[in-house]
Amino acid sequence: MGRSANQKYKILYIMRMLYEETDERNGITVADIIARLGEGGITAERKSIYDDIETLSSYGMDIEKRKGAGNAVTYHLVSREFELAELKLLVDAVQASKFITRKKSEELIKKLEGLAGNKQAQQLRRQVFISNRIKTMNESIYYSVDYIHGAMIDDRKISFKYFDWNEKKEKVLRHGGRVYTVSPWALMWDDENYYLIAYDSASARKKHYRVDRMVEMSVIDEKREGGELLSHIDTALYSKQTFGMYDGREETVKLRCHNSLANVMMDRFGDHTGFFKADNDHFDIIVKVTVSPVFLSWVATFGSDIKIMDPDWVIDEYLALMGRATGQYKGI
Repeated sequence: MGRSANQKYKILYIMRMLYEETDERNGITVADIIARLGEGGITAERKSIYDDIETLSSYGMDIEKRKGAGNAVTYHLVSREFELAELKLLVDAVQASKFITRKKSEELIKKLEGLAGNKQAQQLRRQVFISNRIKTMNESIYYSVDYIHGAMIDDRKISFKYFDWNEKKEKVLRHGGRVYTVSPWALMWDDENYYLIAYDSASARKKHYRVDRMVEMSVIDEKREGGELLSHIDTALYSKQTFGMYDGREETVKLRCHNSLANVMMDRFGDHTGFFKADNDHFDIIVKVTVSPVFLSWVATFGSDIKIMDPDWVIDEYLALMGRATGQYKGI
């Protein structure tokens, strides 16, 4: 492309230079801009550069002019759509997410780097190596999430097959490869995994599924069902009630907790949970949970510091689970 043809892109090149090479600490001089433009076959005078920078400022770019050592004048893009601290948080979230594969993590972080200047991107790059968390092996999860979102927007059902891992680390389709057909209502990120909350018309129940274990997904041209049960679901509350996203019977349970567990209960059930003094060392809480082996095991981790007070059937379930767990050690 000739010099004259490149000339019309001058202001765009300047914008890119400011965006990629400057930030709060690092600036660029007009001489540098003219030299860089020349490398791209674009001629420019100082006055035209000043005019272009003024135009970009009027357009909304937060460009700051500064005088440095020897009266050298530099220009800085001092604010962006995302601040560096915000980008670091996003990078941390990508790194911490088990459902995002290592390959996709690298791709997403590269895109996040593009939202920062080159100098700031180096700081984001260093964060990539902070952790070595286990990542899911199912790259298709991104397409599955897209399918699910599309189905919810279009008010349609989805179908899929569901698999488990066996002791040989092989994928085994549940129920011999049966096709599941459900009405999707919400996606939830819990315990480092993505879950679909859906309505199963066959059983007339709410169910949830690990998205990374859903395969051969498609959208069905049938209107969703279960809206009266799930259309207003509070995913934050659902996450607190459902331990490990393990299905079970919903119940209101009374727990007696040692005072030392106040922080644990606040973190688990939220600051709106009522604490009722039981004695000088204990308080009671009344919470709605999904009673499952995961919930009962969670209670067991606190030993004598938590006691299930009510209802009786939950106490019986707890004692039965503990009996099965300890029974396998009899005779040792």
